[in-house]
Amino acid sequence: MVTRSATATRKMDGPTGRAGSSVEIYLPNYKLGKTLGIGSFGKVKIAEHALTGHKVAIKILNRRKIKNMEMEEKETPTDIYVVMEYVKSGELFDYIVEKGRLQEDEARNFFQQIISGVEYCHRNMVVHRDLKPENLLLDSKCNVKIADFGLSNVMRDGHFLKTSCGSPNYAAPEVISGKLYAGPEVDVWSCGVILYALLCGTLPFDDENIPNLFKKIKGGIYTLPSHLSAGARELIPRMLVVDPMKRITIPEIRQHPWFQAHLPRYLAVPPPDTMQQAKKIDEEILQEVVKMGYDRNQLVESLRNRLQNEATVAYYLLLDNRFRVSSGYLGAEFQESMVRFVCQLVYTTVLYVVIIMGLPVQ
Repeated sequence: MVTRSATATRKMDGPTGRAGSSVEIYLPNYKLGKTLGIGSFGKVKIAEHALTGHKVAIKILNRRKIKNMEMEEKETPTDIYVVMEYVKSGELFDYIVEKGRLQEDEARNFFQQIISGVEYCHRNMVVHRDLKPENLLLDSKCNVKIADFGLSNVMRDGHFLKTSCGSPNYAAPEVISGKLYAGPEVDVWSCGVILYALLCGTLPFDDENIPNLFKKIKGGIYTLPSHLSAGARELIPRMLVVDPMKRITIPEIRQHPWFQAHLPRYLAVPPPDTMQQAKKIDEEILQEVVKMGYDRNQLVESLRNRLQNEATVAYYLLLDNRFRVSSGYLGAEFQESMVRFVCQLVYTTVLYVVIIMGLPVQ
């Protein structure tokens, strides 16, 4: 069966303690709730935006534990706060564990969303490097959200990455071998492992002994269950090619017949230009924020200059909420896809940025 990565954190509830009082002081517009999870650098709590009632997740990072990371804005003497989108249906990992191997159509639906999101990241020169079911979250409609960009990096033409990072079971051979890599090819490998897990309910490479696990990964040693369809049996091995130069690419995956089957319309076309969308100001939402007591001219100016303040946060929260509750087939699907692609690329900041996190590692 699929097992949780050793680096993953489990969800737990707990008292707010000192962190709770700090949030109330430094983020007065948010009502703090329970703890959603605890990680190496801090914890994540659910919160409610006081003005809009919108649920968010707040990551509280301890400064002592991240003193070597680059951070900007909204720092306190002891903690750093990041306000993120709250995705309430949990991890794809838990979904797989609960249901076991998925029916092919359902697995394909998840996989199509994952590949589309990863493609968008690569198009914007971001490589994730830690793709796994624990880092794929599901919203209330089982739409996939790519999360945890803590190990991601910005790709530059002519430059290679060298950091050996990610979870061993999902890491590409070149990564665990300490070789240089461009970026997209390692995400493709991880997506191949994820697709295998979706369709089989197990991992292709698994061993409690790490040297044995690495030996299997480097040798591309795994088996394909007989229940897989011909299309899946053809696609998975092309993603799990040990030689990164021979591995299938994201554009090639998108053209594969198995991927193309039942492809939703909003994923069949290139994602919307989020920068252009962000420049458009919604008059109705603008009026709602003005009614909260904010100056219209200042709000418009802040939106045009993409400034982060209380008024713009309220605006984007209301805008996001409208996209979620909108009705109508194509309109709702396209709007939801637009929000999804924004959130997929910058999950740790989304539209409600409090901190802009640097990417110091290679």
